[in-house]
Amino acid sequence: MKKYKITVNGKTYEVEVEEMGGQNFIPTQTANTPISPEVTQQPKPQPQPKQKNPGTVGKQKITSPMPGTIMSINKKPGDKIQKGDVIMILEAMKMENEIIAPEDGVITSIDTSEGASVNTGDILATFE
Repeated sequence: MKKYKITVNGKTYEVEVEEMGGQNFIPTQTANTPISPEVTQQPKPQPQPKQKNPGTVGKQKITSPMPGTIMSINKKPGDKIQKGDVIMILEAMKMENEIIAPEDGVITSIDTSEGASVNTGDILATFE
């Protein structure tokens, strides 16, 4: 067992480390050693609103090409779109990917929301 003093956020802690098998180290708490005074909790993800029949409004569907998070939505139902227009931005693997209109039409539904996580093949929007 080896004893070490570690300072975290200005507080000093004494820890004991036991060497096992020459490769694995397991820190243990000693008596009278305080555990970190602050515990930060991650915010709970907010549930995303669900539509009654997502993706059933328009004849043409725009689907997610990969899993990711919707960063922004640039169009809304009723907007006219032309082939190549950016409908929304999908962040995947730390890169922003433009979801573009495959052809001219009118947006009939947006089936996701900003901040929503999507999977490959999920319907993002429909148009006619």
